[in-house]
Amino acid sequence: MNKVNAEKQKITRSNLITFGMVIIAYVIVEIMLKTGNISSLFKGLLVPLCIYSILAVSLNLVVGISGELSLGHAGFMCVGAFTSATWSMLMSGSAMPAGLRFFIAIVIGAVSAAFFGFIIGIPVLRLKGDYLAIVTLAFGEIIKNLVNALYFGIDARGAHFSLEDSMHLNMEGGDIIIKGAQGITGTPKNSNFTIGVVLLIVALFIVLNLINSRTGRAIMAIRDNRIAAESVGLNVTKFKLLAFTISAAIAGVGGVLYAHNLSSLQALPKNFGYNQSIMILVFVVMGGIGNIRGSVVAAVVLTVLPELLRGLSDYRMLIYAIVLILMMLFTSAPSWIQYRERILMSFKKNKTERKEKD
Repeated sequence: MNKVNAEKQKITRSNLITFGMVIIAYVIVEIMLKTGNISSLFKGLLVPLCIYSILAVSLNLVVGISGELSLGHAGFMCVGAFTSATWSMLMSGSAMPAGLRFFIAIVIGAVSAAFFGFIIGIPVLRLKGDYLAIVTLAFGEIIKNLVNALYFGIDARGAHFSLEDSMHLNMEGGDIIIKGAQGITGTPKNSNFTIGVVLLIVALFIVLNLINSRTGRAIMAIRDNRIAAESVGLNVTKFKLLAFTISAAIAGVGGVLYAHNLSSLQALPKNFGYNQSIMILVFVVMGGIGNIRGSVVAAVVLTVLPELLRGLSDYRMLIYAIVLILMMLFTSAPSWIQYRERILMSFKKNKTERKEKD
């Protein structure tokens, strides 16, 4: 019983440290903003830092906790971005308060991304390894290309869709909201750093509580040994689908933040394509697979670092590559992990000895 309580206390302490880090970072940044000690360049990075942190946390739920490799995470982000931006454009001329409109946009983005995650997950999660990665990659590309070809407008007769051009909408007046490759223009800029941090804390709360629940332990048991998990009656498809759907929903929230941080939204390859999915995966790997706190730290460091190195134009990518290698070694190499654990044990031992002396 004491061992169980000690484990619960350890988990609680770890979670509080994670939330504490985010809150302290937020307070420091807010103080620097109030005193004018942050450049306009870094002001523009504050919301993207929250977006990428949310995306990294959500992907780690699939890659680190569920043990499946997904390369289509940008697709769920795209779904959340465009569905929420469409809602905001439809309601922009109404009397609905901006705060309520944005809250509903967040819910719509999360629900729509979760729906796509559920629909895609049913057939996809029957696959394993490289096959799963290829299919999720294909999903992300299909979503991006569909949105690029989609025209959507609304008039007095209702909603109109076309995959050809705006002329085929057959509208009588009204507004064209999604304009194919031009995307959506005029999206309300409701995202800010405070909302981003709140949503990041909510994402962390959901993921950390899921991991430490019976459901989370079942998901990790399936990851570690699928056959053994099935032998004790765990429904493998159900738990994997649950993790995949929750991950997609959180990625959709990241997409909502992204869409409402820009005045113009296009489904460009750099925004929602293969490279975006790989970059999110890099955050997860660099922070440590299964390490939720590490995902947030890696997302922040690897987003800020290129801007810090912008002055070193000739050596910027070289230094960036070296930092990536060192982070991977620090979080994944067995010898570095043992060295890190020895340092922590030494620190704890010294702390205990000081308490005993006092």
